Amino acid sequence: MNNSFLRVSIWVYLAIFFLYLLGPLVIMSITAFNSSGFPRMTPWECLTFQWFGELFQDQRILNGIKNSLIIGAGTVVLSVAMGLAGALMLTQIWPKLRATYYTVIIAPILIPGVVLGISTLVFWDRINRMLGLGADSFLSNGIFLTVIGQSTFIASYCMLVLVARLQRYDVALTEAALDLGATHAQAFRKILLPFMRPAIASAAVLAFLASFENYNTTTFTFGEYPTLTIELAQKVRYGITPSISALAFIIVALTVFFALLNEAKLKRQELVAAARKNATVEELAGKIKLPSFFAGNMAAVLVVVFAVATITVVGTATAYNPGQCIANVKEQKRLEAEQRIQELRKQREEQRKKREAEEAEQGDAQQSAPKPSNNSGFGNVFAPNTLDSDDEDDATGAETPSNNGGSGGVFDPNSLQDNQ
Repeated sequence: MNNSFLRVSIWVYLAIFFLYLLGPLVIMSITAFNSSGFPRMTPWECLTFQWFGELFQDQRILNGIKNSLIIGAGTVVLSVAMGLAGALMLTQIWPKLRATYYTVIIAPILIPGVVLGISTLVFWDRINRMLGLGADSFLSNGIFLTVIGQSTFIASYCMLVLVARLQRYDVALTEAALDLGATHAQAFRKILLPFMRPAIASAAVLAFLASFENYNTTTFTFGEYPTLTIELAQKVRYGITPSISALAFIIVALTVFFALLNEAKLKRQELVAAARKNATVEELAGKIKLPSFFAGNMAAVLVVVFAVATITVVGTATAYNPGQCIANVKEQKRLEAEQRIQELRKQREEQRKKREAEEAEQGDAQQSAPKPSNNSGFGNVFAPNTLDSDDEDDATGAETPSNNGGSGGVFDPNSLQDNQ
């Protein structure tokens, strides 16, 4: 019971892990075939191949790919050469200095790429000024600076791969070649180099991929030669299109194809080695019947299936026309937009009527409410309409109020006239 639970847990963990790792790539690859103007998988509109056509018509993307290939090739040559030299030095240096030398070689991996890019740009600019060269010299060229900047840390990766292979090398083979009269260059070229060839190929692939996807260091050194990652980063700032998804799908497809091809080659070598190991003396003396390329080689079968599927998709893309489907989708979107507009107008009309009804109710309430009295308990002395009432009384000939202020008319201005 415990073993079954453990086995199920492992499979669930692996499924979640690969879903998390490969899920975004699958989703981005699917969006490359959706006719939506924004890269999305849902809602699905129409199957289309137009984004691949737009990708191959984008000169900035094509120029970035070309620069990435040139810089990648230069980085591979320089990084593999420095990595191989560092690996040979590490295996032949005095043992007490080996740890220190290893730390110095690995240090560029630990340094941030931004620091490497800035330091590369500043250092070679100073060298350019010291030599009295102009701003257009090769020391200021973006390709040169990018190759130098990337190789400073990619060479460390290459060295680690080559050291792992070199530790299994038998130094007695080189010593035997030297005893037989070979020079050091001949021993290296005919004995050590063939032994290191698989590791050199692996280091070259690693260096190219690391150079192709590098951004932190390249963003300070590319100059007038932006790579693919720089172009994509600049495009994302202003909005992306599904043509980027098409590029991602092509990269994923090429990666899967070459991975299957390499696996098929390795499996073929294993089958050939097993056939030679089990062969009889007569078969070894004659011609060994080797297994076919597809016998027991599932990777080779998948390579063929992948190639057939690619040819089928390309052929379908040349003949398929999604124009009618896209027109139907646009018409449907137009109808939905008009329906939403009508709904918004209806909502606004209802809100306007409701607001008018509320205003009418408030007006009726104000008209039916009693007017407030101005009597404050002081004989309307402080009433705001008192003066207006007096003026109206004077105008109509009403009796003038008495000026008796409670002092027996002493302060009345007409009292003297009455006494006379």
